[in-house]
Amino acid sequence: MNHPIYQTGDTICALATPSGTGAIAVIRVSGKNTFPILSKLFKPYGNLDYASLESHKMTLGQIHEEEKPIDEVMLTKFLAPHSYTGEDVAEISCHGSSFIQQELLRVLMDAGCRMASPGEFTMRAFLRGKMDLSQAEAVADLIASNSASSHTLAFRQMRGHFSQRIQELRRQLVDFASLIELELDFSEEDVEFANRDKLINLLDTMQKELGQLIESFALGNVLKNGIPVAIIGKPNVGKSTLLNAIFNEEKAIVSEIPGTTRDAIEDVLVINGVSFRFIDTAGLRESDDTVESIGIGRTYEKIEQAAIILYMFDAATPLEEINETIGEFQEKIDDPGKRLILIANKIDLLEEIPHNFKNLVELETIFVSAKRKENISLINESLLKSVSSGVEESNQSIVASSRHYQALKETLNSLDLVSQGVNKGISGDLLSSDIRAALHHLGTITGEITNDELLGNIFGRFCIGK
Repeated sequence: MNHPIYQTGDTICALATPSGTGAIAVIRVSGKNTFPILSKLFKPYGNLDYASLESHKMTLGQIHEEEKPIDEVMLTKFLAPHSYTGEDVAEISCHGSSFIQQELLRVLMDAGCRMASPGEFTMRAFLRGKMDLSQAEAVADLIASNSASSHTLAFRQMRGHFSQRIQELRRQLVDFASLIELELDFSEEDVEFANRDKLINLLDTMQKELGQLIESFALGNVLKNGIPVAIIGKPNVGKSTLLNAIFNEEKAIVSEIPGTTRDAIEDVLVINGVSFRFIDTAGLRESDDTVESIGIGRTYEKIEQAAIILYMFDAATPLEEINETIGEFQEKIDDPGKRLILIANKIDLLEEIPHNFKNLVELETIFVSAKRKENISLINESLLKSVSSGVEESNQSIVASSRHYQALKETLNSLDLVSQGVNKGISGDLLSSDIRAALHHLGTITGEITNDELLGNIFGRFCIGK
């Protein structure tokens, strides 16, 4: 294992705070030589020596290089195994000058440290059993979270909520696998240690639970990455004006000339802790303009990606025409998983809102004036209703990682084969093979089963210093 991320015998250092000038910066050091290195560089005030410093307490002093002071710092010492990585760790809080940060890192490296690779501190925590692989991945998600919902998902996973559920499933399956394996040792005696009825009941329970986890990915993925919302409609119905009204700033060019929007415009808005990715698209119409036609083609691509579609039209449009247009559009998307909300715009130009609208159009309709920013809050309320997150209140695990999603699907496929095999009365050795496959896939989630490439891919996406 030559990748630097696996050189766990080294003592590593890195800036744990963002690079650049600030009030303070934190440099993290981890490894077996952390304390010997810092005992030479750090001089605590008060006639203390490094060895006498208490763990988990900050101490004021100076970092020196050959008696030349570099900075006055606060140093925190973490004795193994009671540290983030499980190794001896030190964190140096220094002044936020970029020069000071680089000088301290240089001095540490000259004294025997190596610059940490991305995610190397967290990888060491995983290798030393401080957290499993699922929790380690959640650390990166927590750092990247930009809304309350994505933060909640990542924090719960980091605390082991999801891992505990997977480990319990795996434990139950291991118990049965061991009994099946035991049968193989006594195959000549035709002994059945694993009760097949109990195995069927266990498989049924596990299949239902795995199905729930797999189904939760649709919600977890959008909560983690933002719920895609496409604003569509014919040219000049006010889509760009609506986008500007929702964001309360000029995000898109507004013009009375049809076909102004030639490409999709995307931006993210957090509403009550949930992140929505709004997409303003080119107007849907037949066009001889090559560039506009490309934009319309991209509109249909964005419609495919969207979880929620805001179909916008002029409120003065005859209701029969609206119904016909919506019907044609619904035939094209043909996806019951997408939510379609009608936005009737330009109500400021109407004398009154048609009373029989609900009789003609079954879909939820919100009447707005994007130009005057009237009823925009109703759109926000409707969008939030689309997210039955329950993340804050629910104790149910929600899958937000595509890697976990794929592993769960492969586990379920293996269990389906076990279930079919039991019903057909196949031999224990064939059942054992499919059970081991299921255990393998579950093990890749929490890290009981890993390989160098998997770890490199996961931790290589981390920021340096974490």
